[in-house]
Amino acid sequence: MEILKKTMMIKKFGKVFLVVDLCVIIFCIVNVNYIWLINTQVAFISTVIITVGSFLGYKKNVEKRVENATDPALISDDRDKIDEIDDPFDLYSEIKQAEEKELTAEEIKTILKEEKAKVKRNSFKNTIFSATGFASVYRIVGYVSLVLGFFILNNNGLFDPYSYLTGLLITTVCVLTAAVINRKD
Repeated sequence: MEILKKTMMIKKFGKVFLVVDLCVIIFCIVNVNYIWLINTQVAFISTVIITVGSFLGYKKNVEKRVENATDPALISDDRDKIDEIDDPFDLYSEIKQAEEKELTAEEIKTILKEEKAKVKRNSFKNTIFSATGFASVYRIVGYVSLVLGFFILNNNGLFDPYSYLTGLLITTVCVLTAAVINRKD
């Protein structure tokens, strides 16, 4: 059921991408502005490759983490690492386990130093674990196509910055539009 929902969501994103891109293509053809057409399409296709690459990379990263997680860790009612980082003293849980006591300024400073050190360690650790998401092959291919497209257009005298930026913004507008459409469902 969940997989079917996600494939339907991906199809909605794809439909929004195609509709908006077709509108841009028709607009460029009607105005007989082929420079705009070429620039918007190069930028649009590159950003779609980057977006899809990001999605696939992070999806693979999440699936790998789920595979590596132990079943008791998934089912456990204990606090997870994120809860421990966000609320180390369990201040926001429903059941108060200990009485509150006044902390001195020195105790507060040492607690803050400990928490900052934990966050630094965990952020570096998360960066290493999520490297497959932000360095996926698909995403790198997208960035390479974006840069190569820019240089090819620029070297051939076809580059128009406004239309190129419009092509870059198409993907952003499509993602936001699809997110609003998916929120209603």
